[in-house]
Amino acid sequence: MLFIVSVAVLLASVQAKFYTDCGSKLATVQSVGVSNCAETARDCILKRNTNVTISLEFTPKEDVSSLTTDVHGIIMNLPVPFPLPQPDACKGNGLTCPLKAGQKESYEATLQVLKSYPKVNVDVKWELKNENDDDLVCVLIRAKLQ
Repeated sequence: MLFIVSVAVLLASVQAKFYTDCGSKLATVQSVGVSNCAETARDCILKRNTNVTISLEFTPKEDVSSLTTDVHGIIMNLPVPFPLPQPDACKGNGLTCPLKAGQKESYEATLQVLKSYPKVNVDVKWELKNENDDDLVCVLIRAKLQ
């Protein structure tokens, strides 16, 4: 019996990912990447005073004329907005709007993890929203700030 429980726990940990889909209604997410974070990691380690690159590959289910990036850090169930220097996802992030339904897209953004940020566990909610403020992509990334 102990063997079966051990194998089940091992299999669950092998399949663990550092992110979950939190409501990508209007697109199919193929992959999520965070610099220096393995896909099978439970949490991404984000070192303070460094830059981190987030990449998303997704396929829109409908045409999209514009996209905005909305990022929140969720600490103790409280969403804290993370201001980005360029919230327009179609400027400088590898996307050219309008996006066509069924065409795979690649998005990439780099942000600073400031030294002033506290050392905490945080869920990073990364959303790409269409012109109607609907979630095209929504991923929740488990992270540890160190």
